[in-house]
Amino acid sequence: MRSITGMRFVDTNILLYAISKDPAEAEKAAAAVDLLESDDLATSVQVPQEFYVQATRPGRRGRLTHSQGRDFLNAMKRLPIQVNSVPVMDAALESAHRWRISYWDAAVVEAARAIGCNILLTEDLNREQDFHGLKVFNPFR
Repeated sequence: MRSITGMRFVDTNILLYAISKDPAEAEKAAAAVDLLESDDLATSVQVPQEFYVQATRPGRRGRLTHSQGRDFLNAMKRLPIQVNSVPVMDAALESAHRWRISYWDAAVVEAARAIGCNILLTEDLNREQDFHGLKVFNPFR
């Protein structure tokens, strides 16, 4: 298994931009597709779960079918994926309280830390915020 130290963690919004057909998001979509071709990425089980729910939900513009969503997620399995575990959950509970962020954002932060990433790629948190060595980076700025 390759070392994952120094890897970048991909959050749900990156995956959602990668499938976006919205003309207003064309630049972000292209950047997300390029980003997902990188070989230094990791994620957690939570991220593809959130992606699937959002990408296939009724009423979503450009909604994916079940098969399209499943195929996209199967392609994501090439990445190292942090499992949801009790230690990650416990750390997320503490981080949510300490940093005053949502539990779900804290779960992403702690999964990224658990798998050994030092960069979290997301739009959802403050740019360049540092969570004990995990730095937030918005790839669309």
